[in-house]
Amino acid sequence: MASRPIVQQQNRGEVVAGGGKQKNMAVEGKNRRALGDIGNLVAVRGIDAKQISRPVTRSFCAQLLANAQAAAQAENNKKVVPVNINGVSTVVDGAGKGIAVPKAAAQRKVTVKAKPNQNVIVISPDAEEEVKKESTKAGETSSRKKTQKTLTSILTARSKAACGLTDKPKEEQIVDIDAADIDNELAVVEYVEDLYKFYKLVENESRVHDYMDSQPEINERMRAILVDWLIEVHHKFELMPETLYLTLNIVDRYLASKNVLRRELQLVGLSAMLMASKYEEIWAPEVNDFVCISDRAYTHEQVLIMEKRILGELEWNLTVPTPYMFLVRFIKACIPSDHDDHDQPHMENMVYFLAELGVMNYATVIYCPSMLAASAVYAARCTLNKTPLWNDTLKLHTGFSESQLMDCAKLLVRFHSVAAENKLKVIYRKYSNSERGAVALLPPAKSLLATSPLSATLTMSLQSK
Repeated sequence: MASRPIVQQQNRGEVVAGGGKQKNMAVEGKNRRALGDIGNLVAVRGIDAKQISRPVTRSFCAQLLANAQAAAQAENNKKVVPVNINGVSTVVDGAGKGIAVPKAAAQRKVTVKAKPNQNVIVISPDAEEEVKKESTKAGETSSRKKTQKTLTSILTARSKAACGLTDKPKEEQIVDIDAADIDNELAVVEYVEDLYKFYKLVENESRVHDYMDSQPEINERMRAILVDWLIEVHHKFELMPETLYLTLNIVDRYLASKNVLRRELQLVGLSAMLMASKYEEIWAPEVNDFVCISDRAYTHEQVLIMEKRILGELEWNLTVPTPYMFLVRFIKACIPSDHDDHDQPHMENMVYFLAELGVMNYATVIYCPSMLAASAVYAARCTLNKTPLWNDTLKLHTGFSESQLMDCAKLLVRFHSVAAENKLKVIYRKYSNSERGAVALLPPAKSLLATSPLSATLTMSLQSK
């Protein structure tokens, strides 16, 4: 069967023609236009029919075909699509030649593979949609193979980087010490960091300076005896730990601002513990209880008068950060780094033992409460041979590096080394009990007991006491 040329026409002069070797059937003497299947009229890409104002001759048809082939080559479209012209199925190749196809074969879409350099004109819109679907599927398949980072993963990575939780070994990562208390209302996880930032800011306002030289009748030995007795009274009354540390804070602040006679020193201690009990305890001991435990050395009225005098001197300011407030937080930051839960009570008891030794001795009055608490934690870790001795979690929550705590920690270890020979043994006996892990009986940290002239002099002075 002879091939027929392709002539596509639209209304009002829009003509799309294909060239061939046969005679031009589109233009005759009277410029008659051949009727076509208007359902398949698709303009050839790159040809604007409105610009055609001359009859379609063979040379002009070849020129139009060349322009269409150039446009098709730019799009690199290599599909060959069947077209139905006047009821006859025809396949158009890249050269614009029509090839008749049997009716049975024309019912299914025909795709002819073009040569690499052969340009093909896409005529059927259905075939064009099919090409788009195939390219879309191919794009989806290739995109699945590529691993793309989601917005959530990027934000999570940035958050971890801001918190210092990435690119660090496991042992150096900062532990979230409040994660276990997220559902505990009493832990106030939402505000605990702000609370301790405030404590760190105001601890210097209530900090006690070196006052012993200004006291004419009191010395360091007398103060140590008073504190040793107050710890024993605190233990007998079974008071809260907060009460003990607040009592010692009140005593030191009052002695730093007021000269006290020797015979009134014990009265100052009784009144200070009475005020601290009222502030911290649910059921505070009565005045008569303190009078009885002092062997009636003072009367009921004397205790109340001293209480009023102390409150006036301190301007009723009892809300101050004591070492115990920081001890609770720093111990909590210390425990998660220890993988052995069996040693947790030993760590707590050792920290409290060293801290009480520190507040009993006047030499630690020069350190702020947070540094004394952090040094007690560091000295306890050295005593129990914990590794590492100091980590990023402790440094973050305490605000001190290992080098900053070294002097105070050595002082606490020195107190521990002479506690058994010291005449004031209330703290030593308290923590030698099995209920508190008998941590006082453990050997002190040898790594911090480096001999020096200063430490040797301090040891001799402590032993003489």
